[in-house]
Amino acid sequence: MADISIRRTHQLAPEAARDAAQQLADRMVNEFEMQTEWQGDVLSFQRSGVSGTLALQGQEAQVDVTLDFLFKAFASTLEEKIVRNMDRVFGAAA
Repeated sequence: MADISIRRTHQLAPEAARDAAQQLADRMVNEFEMQTEWQGDVLSFQRSGVSGTLALQGQEAQVDVTLDFLFKAFASTLEEKIVRNMDRVFGAAA
């Protein structure tokens, strides 16, 4: 079960949604030294202690993150950062 789960609806075309997801991936790589990989419309990401997915389906983007014991203490901070980044690239929820 994911420690962090965030869903956002958006009005982006499929290509634009994938570009937005890639922007998030690029930020994660730069800021958190994550490794990312696309498998269809699902972007998997991981680093020591953190793993998850960003799935695109229709007009929706969902991030699920699993944290190891040491990172669970930072869950709320990480969740806030993910929410801000998702709102930035997919558009704030109405």
